[in-house]
Amino acid sequence: MIGDMTKKERIAALEAHAKHMRITALKMANRCGGNAHLGGGLSIMEAMAVLYGAVMNSRDLPYAEQDKFILSKGHGVLGLYAALAEFGVMDESLLDTFMQDGSDLIAHPVMKPEIGVEASSGSLGQGISMAAGLALAAKKKGYPYQTYVLCGNGEANEGSVWEACMSAVNYRLDNFTLFLDNNRMQSDGMSEDVMNISGKYTGMLKALGFQVIEIDGNDIGQVYDAFTKPHEAGKPKAIVGYTVKGKGVSFMENNNDWHHNRLTDTQLAAALAELEAAE
Repeated sequence: MIGDMTKKERIAALEAHAKHMRITALKMANRCGGNAHLGGGLSIMEAMAVLYGAVMNSRDLPYAEQDKFILSKGHGVLGLYAALAEFGVMDESLLDTFMQDGSDLIAHPVMKPEIGVEASSGSLGQGISMAAGLALAAKKKGYPYQTYVLCGNGEANEGSVWEACMSAVNYRLDNFTLFLDNNRMQSDGMSEDVMNISGKYTGMLKALGFQVIEIDGNDIGQVYDAFTKPHEAGKPKAIVGYTVKGKGVSFMENNNDWHHNRLTDTQLAAALAELEAAE
């Protein structure tokens, strides 16, 4: 059990989980036979491994006590599905149905709490509002759960994101954690060429009243420390994670062609060889 390990052992175990989750995601993307959102899924694997492997509480608890996670950037769904299977929340056999007719696992999350999907998302900019609502409900009803939400660059251009952040500060939601996956890219290209705020998130969130932690979002140790750092009383927490889109596969890294693309058998073999050779 990760909880019984030293911190050094825990970090090493989580790194191994993140690596295996990348392999899982690549195989899913290839097996589905069509285009899949690879870039934004690969950039969040460390955050997902830490959340599901070391931070969120047991799924054996009553639902009202279980920590909640919302993937606001729904196109990062390969990271979510890989984590749910990796840590036993969802049966691994379901991965074979990804993007097949009648499957619960499609290109964006569809709410089904019994397999660990807390909210439907993909209409970007809405997940933070959902998460703030869950956190506020916990405060009002005395529920002990923590709420976590992960969003990306493209949706951070939307006003609804910042309205929700203002609400989280206003209602003193110190049971709310935002992970902003700042890979500096979005569907239309480099974020700075669309709306040049990706270098300003930390200042913007601090100005609103968040407790803000800025990290390398692909460094497991930094991700672990940021998620486990206690909340400042009365403040929501934001983790601004600088990540690499397509992380772990050299021909995908910082290449926006892989925002949504089809992975051939040849490309899969090359990607797996690279990951398996990595220390």
